[in-house]
Amino acid sequence: MTVSTETSHDIALKLVDLARYPIADLDRGPGAEFLSTCQQSMEENGWCNLDGFIRPDALEQLNLEANALLPTAEVLHVKRNIYQGAIDPSLPEDDPRRQEFTHIAVQLADDQIPLTTQVKQLYHSDILTEFVRRVQMKDRLFRCADEFQALNVVALHPESWHAWHYDTTECTVTLLLQSAEDGGEFTFLPNSRTDDAEDREAVDRVLAGDMSQAQTFSRGAGTFTLFRGGYSLHGVTKVKGTRPRISAILTYDEQPGRVIEDDINVRIYGKRVETILNSRKAQATG
Repeated sequence: MTVSTETSHDIALKLVDLARYPIADLDRGPGAEFLSTCQQSMEENGWCNLDGFIRPDALEQLNLEANALLPTAEVLHVKRNIYQGAIDPSLPEDDPRRQEFTHIAVQLADDQIPLTTQVKQLYHSDILTEFVRRVQMKDRLFRCADEFQALNVVALHPESWHAWHYDTTECTVTLLLQSAEDGGEFTFLPNSRTDDAEDREAVDRVLAGDMSQAQTFSRGAGTFTLFRGGYSLHGVTKVKGTRPRISAILTYDEQPGRVIEDDINVRIYGKRVETILNSRKAQATG
């Protein structure tokens, strides 16, 4: 994809370190070589990790934005099984669908992030979406249409972590805006399930605390990570130190107009979203 005058306003051209990561022209020269390297990493590792993806001056602005918005966010106590579902007490005790995992996060849903913010404009970047599509080797890829899940900004404060889970869509991207002083490492089990099956033995071992098959790596602020979040069990280790770990979560799907089930959104986002959805239902039936 070569940048034309029609895309010259795309904010990705201003925020991304294009000298290191030539995402605007992936069909020739350095861009084509870079794309091939990313695709190879996805195939071999299940992830692609781009340190310093955002230019330092742009990262500072994104970080300031996030820190200005987060005081308006709710503290969410998220309780769910690894599939984002409710606990089914009729299942055997060792079944992952019955096991409940909890984490606490300060989290902004998509509807709480103004369109004027640079992080929202970056998510809406056609250049970035096309880059993600081609790294993931999809015929088509769309930004998630869900009003709550499309783009999130999440702060994990010291002593918090992100519990094991699969994402509700396959293609997830995270941009680390502020790293923890210690801990807060991204950890995941690559390709632990497909559309038809799951490696239950590997999943059970991880849930029991055996990390021998999991991959863990630290990331600096400005790192852009692509992974198959719908097919790879993943989480974030406990944050330590004095400052929160802040990340933006960008969600994509192969289907246009993809929205998430109401019960899942209520389970993740809590009372605020439950009130919004119940109010709509009341108006529709009133």
